[in-house]
Amino acid sequence: MAKASEILLKVGIVQRFGESNNSELTLKSTSGHFLSLNFKDEQGKPKKLQVSQVKLEVLPRPLPKLAVEERLVLSDHATFETAENSAKQWRKQGIQVEITQPGRWQVWAKRDVYPTPLLKRWLLESLKQKGYTKAFLDSSVVSTHPQVSFIINGVRYYPNQLEISSSQNLVNVIQDKQSPRLYSGSLIVQPNAYSTYTLVNNVPLETYLRGVVPHEIGPNAPLNSAKAQTIIARTYALRNLRRFQADNYELCADTHCQVYYGLTGTNPIADQAITSTKGQVLTYQNELVDALYSSTTGGVTAFFSDVWDGEERPYLQALVDSPRQVWNLSQQSLANEDKFRQFINLKDGFNETGRTVFRWKKESTIEDLNKDLKKYLARRKDPLANFKTILGMEVTKRSPSGRILTMTIQTDKGILELYKNEVRSAFTPPRSTLFYIDPIYDEKKKLIAYSFVGGGLGHGVGLSQYGSYNLAQLGWTAEKILSFYYPGTKILPLSPSIVYWKDKN
Repeated sequence: MAKASEILLKVGIVQRFGESNNSELTLKSTSGHFLSLNFKDEQGKPKKLQVSQVKLEVLPRPLPKLAVEERLVLSDHATFETAENSAKQWRKQGIQVEITQPGRWQVWAKRDVYPTPLLKRWLLESLKQKGYTKAFLDSSVVSTHPQVSFIINGVRYYPNQLEISSSQNLVNVIQDKQSPRLYSGSLIVQPNAYSTYTLVNNVPLETYLRGVVPHEIGPNAPLNSAKAQTIIARTYALRNLRRFQADNYELCADTHCQVYYGLTGTNPIADQAITSTKGQVLTYQNELVDALYSSTTGGVTAFFSDVWDGEERPYLQALVDSPRQVWNLSQQSLANEDKFRQFINLKDGFNETGRTVFRWKKESTIEDLNKDLKKYLARRKDPLANFKTILGMEVTKRSPSGRILTMTIQTDKGILELYKNEVRSAFTPPRSTLFYIDPIYDEKKKLIAYSFVGGGLGHGVGLSQYGSYNLAQLGWTAEKILSFYYPGTKILPLSPSIVYWKDKN
């Protein structure tokens, strides 16, 4: 196995370039150096150009005749974790699938297995006969095709794929006139599954971490907190290399994976943490852990199944996020609504006490909630998307960690149930699924709004980034912090015996 410093990652730093008509990317060399552009021209001949900068844009090129673009979407999800579990269920039925991310995560019938309109419709019809009503064909008739292009010395080139390297191994990337970001390694512009393009950074693992750790844990984190984050970030990256197989790269650069800004914003604390933990990963029974983490748990961590569908991870447990006893989960389960409300109104004694999103309260009118829900249902092509108004909402099931498992929505068109993380996808106010709701009425007893009262930001599974700050300030080592948030795990150096990810299908 390669050493950690030699492992090259393929990170999609601009994922759907060309999605909007005015998208542009400018790539610049560092001062006094140049970029090498390698591609094939429209006649298929290899070309190599050297420039100090190049502006890429995606233009609509006319097709010889109208064409149909079609995907059979089997399921639609807010997160990769639930999409992956759904993909496993489809495979168990003998259906070949692939996981994609055209916006939300989706499971598609595999394009090279079901390539023709006839095969797609045959599969869709057979699924409907078995009662699967949420699968749908995403079809559009197109007269143009997005094509990446650039002009050098008055000549416009239309490469299907473009490789960019630098004599200094450094490239500045400016997207849509935003501030430039500096990336180490090489870049490649390549087509993806959505008729657009992805800008992929090929970067060594340890260099990649320099662009992750300071932005994930924050520039002012205590050193041991930064070390814990580094071990988790390294583990997360290696465990999740399969996320974008459909698009021929491995990781993204936003919160759907880990925030990655290249060499922009590196800092000494993070660099020290990366150097001192080089090659270290977190394991459970010699397999990389599912290294999930969030900003703020709200005082209690969650089981994997509290948020996503799929098998439990033994090391992801519901734990009170405090160095001392402030609540006994075994005696006072947060699945009980009254106990949950008591807990969420506690503020002192937690690792995150005093943090802005540790406790929060938001109100939203019925009109705004209607807009949120209609948008969410339309995106999923749900038949209830044409409802007029919400008549009532109720949390009907919680997990022992207090996370919402089921919320029931009464509309004028019928009853809708939202499960787990769908609640956050469907409505703007919740910052997590750790909340309760109270109706608000006007003087005529008419329902006009709901109050959302909760805690935490994000899914709350695994390490709390702000919680780790407090534990590090108490003198806890990175190893002790990780043992707290991931019980039963071990920090090990990368070796050939460690399993990155085991498909338990």
